[in-house]
Amino acid sequence: MPEFCDVALPVPLDRAFTYALNGEIPGVGCRVLVPFRNEKLAGVVVRVHDDAPPVEAKALIGILDQEPLISGPLLELAQWIAQYYIAPLGEVLRTMLPLMAEVRRMVLYRITDTGRQVLQDGAERGSSRRSKLPPGEQNLEYAVLNYLEGGGTARVSRLRSSTGASLQLLQGMLRKRWIARETQADARDARRTVRWAVVIENARLPKLNENQQAILAELAGAGGGELPVAELRKLPTPASTVATLVKRGLVRIEERAADFHLSGLRVKRPEYELNMQQRAAFDAIITAVASNEFRPYLLHGVTGSGKTAVYLAAMRHVLDLGKSAILLVPEIGLTPAMAAQLHHAFASEVALLHSALTPEERAEQWHRIRRGDARIVVGTRSAVFAPVANLGLIVVDEEHDSSYKQEEMPRYHARDVAVMRAKLSSAVVVLGSATPSLESWRNAQRGRYEKIKMHERVNQRPLPMVDLVDMRREFQETGQEQLFSRALIEETKATLERGEQAIILLNRRGYSYVVLCRACGEKLECENCAIALTYHKTVPNDDQHAHVGQRLECHYCGYKRTVPKLCPKCESEHLYFLGAGSQQGEERLQEIFPGARIGRMDRDTVRGRHDLERLLMRLHSGEINLLVGTQMIAKGHDIHGVTLVGVVGCDHALGLPDFRASERVFQLLTQVSGRAGRGELPGKVIVQTYHPGHYAIECAAKHDFHAFVERELKYRRWMHYPPFDVLANVLIQSQHLEEAAGWASSLGRWFQQTQLTGVRVLGPATAPISRIKRIYRFHLVMKAEKRQVLGNGLRSVLAHAEEIGIPRRSLIVDVDAISLM
Repeated sequence: MPEFCDVALPVPLDRAFTYALNGEIPGVGCRVLVPFRNEKLAGVVVRVHDDAPPVEAKALIGILDQEPLISGPLLELAQWIAQYYIAPLGEVLRTMLPLMAEVRRMVLYRITDTGRQVLQDGAERGSSRRSKLPPGEQNLEYAVLNYLEGGGTARVSRLRSSTGASLQLLQGMLRKRWIARETQADARDARRTVRWAVVIENARLPKLNENQQAILAELAGAGGGELPVAELRKLPTPASTVATLVKRGLVRIEERAADFHLSGLRVKRPEYELNMQQRAAFDAIITAVASNEFRPYLLHGVTGSGKTAVYLAAMRHVLDLGKSAILLVPEIGLTPAMAAQLHHAFASEVALLHSALTPEERAEQWHRIRRGDARIVVGTRSAVFAPVANLGLIVVDEEHDSSYKQEEMPRYHARDVAVMRAKLSSAVVVLGSATPSLESWRNAQRGRYEKIKMHERVNQRPLPMVDLVDMRREFQETGQEQLFSRALIEETKATLERGEQAIILLNRRGYSYVVLCRACGEKLECENCAIALTYHKTVPNDDQHAHVGQRLECHYCGYKRTVPKLCPKCESEHLYFLGAGSQQGEERLQEIFPGARIGRMDRDTVRGRHDLERLLMRLHSGEINLLVGTQMIAKGHDIHGVTLVGVVGCDHALGLPDFRASERVFQLLTQVSGRAGRGELPGKVIVQTYHPGHYAIECAAKHDFHAFVERELKYRRWMHYPPFDVLANVLIQSQHLEEAAGWASSLGRWFQQTQLTGVRVLGPATAPISRIKRIYRFHLVMKAEKRQVLGNGLRSVLAHAEEIGIPRRSLIVDVDAISLM
């Protein structure tokens, strides 16, 4: 009988931990509760064995699952991700299992021996020697110690209500080691249920009062004599009336699983009549699925060519074969429309997975998939881990999108993980885009991916005509710096007068993105991050924007402050608001087109999937005829009434310190241009730019992907950037500037002395954004021709960092980094 098991825990350590079994044997892939330092953590069993560890092993606390939640192929995928992205296996497995709702975590505080000694020394004498807090806060500290001395452990909420202690005071006591913090974890029931009131048939009716009669009448009028209790509480009757009817045997209460609505968006029912080029793409995909072998495809189709119809038809075929399919979309913004189409096509066979769901909803959807109740999964990057059985097809829509790269541990790229999962499952993977990433395009050139081309729009609709407006000449001719050019205003006016819809991309949130003092030049920055605060202006009497108030906000850490009347540095009143965001764009458009029905789509107006659904329904119905927003509006939306697209301020990204800047600008221009002319009427695009001669702008205006790729690949080859070399960004960070700088300097000297074979190292240097959330940041970029060489180099860096005492949390390794900021 095995005596031990190895458990992968969600901690930043590249190893599993051995625990002793206490009779019951968990399966590999099951979750267990284990003690870890002062905490109780949930982890995943990765090995069961009888190899005794060199030190005494702690015993398991409990087993959460009767059977494994992680299957063999998914566990193999997790191990590949951990190896490829230099990530702890426990962190990878935590990402794969979106079941945090099923584990209740509690943070508890207890008194330490030092704290007890403080109490014994006496409150006044002890506080004056050990604390520099004001007398009132000293008393609070002693109140906390007294409470914990008599009560064992306590949660923050209990300490606050019983002693009045703040979280800041408790953190100070932790630093002085007067108290200690520990975490407990326990299993909990995360099922979402609704209480229903059901009339008991043939029950003898006693004498009833008016309230009881009203409840029974409401139930009798409902289908089946039943209603949710929440609906009955809306009636003008006491809340106790239902309970009285239950006691008298007239009504019973049933707990039922809560319904989950995939999407409230009404879209046109999908059609499966494919044209010639769609049929060719479909035939290639289903032939590959029938082979039961791994086959990767790059589907390069222009915007409006009908790629979605091919995806749906292929998934229908996969479903008919008894297999499952996963569809990945880059943004939550695309999910409602896609989910609605899938619901029309596959009804209850569809499950939804993305971060906007509540933890309980995510757990519910995950279990539906695992049970086989849903064999079609649609979602954002984490949906690539959906526990579908008999996987036949994975589709990655808009595969070029940077949203597929996770920016926290584990820093995986869902597109590449999808390819590997398909390989491990002998499935087909289709990477679709009108503007494929250069990495995928290069893989297709080298024969690693098979290429499918769709170069014509559905019904042979023409691609929109693109006009470039040189904003330098606009300024010379008008003598004023204007947000919208004369050409864009004229075209928008004509479009609205014809009863058509227009979209304007203004790819910055807020009203103004820089607040500057004209007297001293001081820029108002976030107190936590080395970044300018964005000004958000008050929007009065508008339910859609009621949550937006006048403030300065950091879009990195969420810090907010009021708008000062005077400069904080020189007390000048000459504060100047520079730059225009989507909020200012909406205000200007309302001034120019007072009769227009204007909507805005950005992170301020779209807080969740229901906000987005409401906005998209208004757009599809024609209630909104002029939409302004950030890049959320550029991806995947299929609104047939849109005939004009305006692009404002998109080319500022060409000046960013990022080798992918040109590629991003080209992709964004091409994608947003594709929103025009998708119906019966032709489309037009107006692009305002200060760089009309830049090859990314020129190629996007001509819809010439191949010319852009040829130019960009030459640059990448010369500079040894992906897709020719592989790259990783190593971030060194600390709350203390001197510490972060010292660690970066030490690693720099080590690189000079070691000279890793086959690895180029740039840096270390201050990161482009030197401080985020009060964390100081330095970085270095490592490049190599071969991935194995880069991986060995990164592991050498981590080993040396451990030797010189750099904590693992302070060193972030981002393999295949998308952003170098």
